[in-house]
Amino acid sequence: MLLCIDCGNTNTVFSIWDRDQFLSTWRMETNHKRTADEYFVWLSTLMNLQGIKPDIDSVVISSTVPNVVFNLRVLANRYFDCRPLVVGRPDCALPVPPRVDPGTTVGPDRLVNTVAGFDRHGGDLIVVDFGTATTFDVVAPDGAYIGGVIAPGVNLSLEALHASAAALPHVDVTKPERAVGTNTVACIQSGVFWGYIGLVEGIVRQIRLERDRPMKVIATGGLAELFEQGFDLFDSVEYDLTIHGLRLINDYNKGREHA
Repeated sequence: MLLCIDCGNTNTVFSIWDRDQFLSTWRMETNHKRTADEYFVWLSTLMNLQGIKPDIDSVVISSTVPNVVFNLRVLANRYFDCRPLVVGRPDCALPVPPRVDPGTTVGPDRLVNTVAGFDRHGGDLIVVDFGTATTFDVVAPDGAYIGGVIAPGVNLSLEALHASAAALPHVDVTKPERAVGTNTVACIQSGVFWGYIGLVEGIVRQIRLERDRPMKVIATGGLAELFEQGFDLFDSVEYDLTIHGLRLINDYNKGREHA
């Protein structure tokens, strides 16, 4: 069994792959103080509740939070007796290396999304990930990550607005009934929703102009579905993209070991 771990700034996702399918996926809040023992108690309890035997012999990790990786490594070593594969480390190979400026470190999540997106849709692709940050990853015809865009995430923008303007309440993100709000909450929701629709449309349009070729756009992340409503922004919305990419990267590295 393979344990895929996708650690983001807000949440960490654990998913179990066995033979030809993901058996289950669980999510917890990302916390750099959480110990390997705590991870194991939580994970083993959930596996037991679903009747999944803890026969994990491989672990692959993608983390945008460096402080969390140590305890995830200990989890793999202590409880599953394996050395985890960590995306972004020198010993973790990618099917096609990224082509960016020398010395640039690319976020592991962006590398993983690139591999998964290329596997499912081929090259000439834009992957939009609605996470803590809203990122746009550009995938070349051969599957290489060749750059992208980073914008503030939707919830991050709402939190900043609430924190900086004392009179403005914190609101949930939703699609407003109309652009012109008639109360404070509706005004904020409209600004965030239509603002991000415009942001996605504008950035995608500019990338296509610069690349001067047709490019598919796929979306992932918790808020992708919200911005798909009634619009033709994306060719596909895929919530398991990062986990799928982790499994592909693990298979690629295992294949190299046995080659």
